[in-house]
Amino acid sequence: MTTGIIATIKIQPGKNAEFEAAFGELQAATKANEPGCLQYDLFKSQAEPETYYVFEQYADAAAVAAHRGAPHAKEPGAKVGATLAGRPSVQLADKIS
Repeated sequence: MTTGIIATIKIQPGKNAEFEAAFGELQAATKANEPGCLQYDLFKSQAEPETYYVFEQYADAAAVAAHRGAPHAKEPGAKVGATLAGRPSVQLADKIS
């Protein structure tokens, strides 16, 4: 069953460019190395400039697990982490249609 993830990310003031660049590295590594990842897209809030949303889709639970432990994500993930203002909020959902 396809699994969706919506992550809400709040970053530190003034870190937008750094966050977006680091996320771009993470996104490229994910798309290149994870065939079970069907979507991995970043959106920026129109109302809150330091709030971002990541919309993700994975083929199945195994693909989600592979993403969470992916060695190719460690370095860009650390760069993303350095820009955060707190822990992201993550919601998992099952695709209906």
